Amino acid sequence: MAKKIKDPGIGLSSDKQAKRFINPDGSFNIKHINRLTSISRSYNYLIHITWTKFFGWVLLGYVIINSFFAIVYTILGISAIAEPTGSVLEDFFNAFFFSAQTVTTVGYGAMAPEGLLFGVISSFEALIGLLSFSFITGLLYGRFSKPKSSIRFSDVMVLRKHKGVDCIMFRLMSRSTNVMIRPKVEVTLSLSRISEEKKYVNNFYSLKLERNEITYLPTTWTIVHPIIESSPLAEFQREELSELQGEILILVTYYDESFAQEVHQVHSYVLNNLKLDEAFVPAFHYDEEGFTILDHDKISSTNVLKSDN
Repeated sequence: MAKKIKDPGIGLSSDKQAKRFINPDGSFNIKHINRLTSISRSYNYLIHITWTKFFGWVLLGYVIINSFFAIVYTILGISAIAEPTGSVLEDFFNAFFFSAQTVTTVGYGAMAPEGLLFGVISSFEALIGLLSFSFITGLLYGRFSKPKSSIRFSDVMVLRKHKGVDCIMFRLMSRSTNVMIRPKVEVTLSLSRISEEKKYVNNFYSLKLERNEITYLPTTWTIVHPIIESSPLAEFQREELSELQGEILILVTYYDESFAQEVHQVHSYVLNNLKLDEAFVPAFHYDEEGFTILDHDKISSTNVLKSDN
């Protein structure tokens, strides 16, 4: 008989239309509203976004700052930094290039501010440039030094016979060449069911694994949950599993030598994406010289098992 566990932090209330708790990228599927913003939250946002978005924000900020000061220089009189061309657009671009030289403290010498007012404005802009680039440098360091898990999970989860018992399996590996030291896995099943009050309620169960910890992981690791009598899935027929409103929540912890500390990564699979009677294709083999060849493209590859009949 399967024994329920306490809420791991997801919440007991559910709904018929409720989506998965954890997205495939490991983020929690939560929309925040009426959230107060602050500089610290902005820093946290810029640390965690993709590199494309990060440099997009840097470029946007660079253009906005230079455009603002270019407009100020143009309105106050472009003649104080360069010879007027008679064209507002060309004068704006000259002011923009002067602003870019000032904010980056490059100062090629072709343009220079004349008069006290322009000197004060350009000095203030140079200060903003120094602070901005210091902030960006701190962000770059934070992005590179931030501990980040390099685990890659298989896109699919399979159900197949293993040692004569139906087992749910998924696979993981390291995205990098670093060997994962002492990885351990904790797997929780969340089943949404209708209570006596006709409300959807989340029920949580700890899934026992064939192995939940190994010493190191240089290749792949197939996580196996045997559906035996003590499993919360034992009461269902194998064909019914993919129809359940359930999600398998995964937490992986291991020691990363690059950061000299433990790192964590969460992931999840939904039961309605379960593949029946398929097996993972081996993702590594040995070459003629005896080296182990690990093919990252095969992490999610499966074959349909042949029937015994």
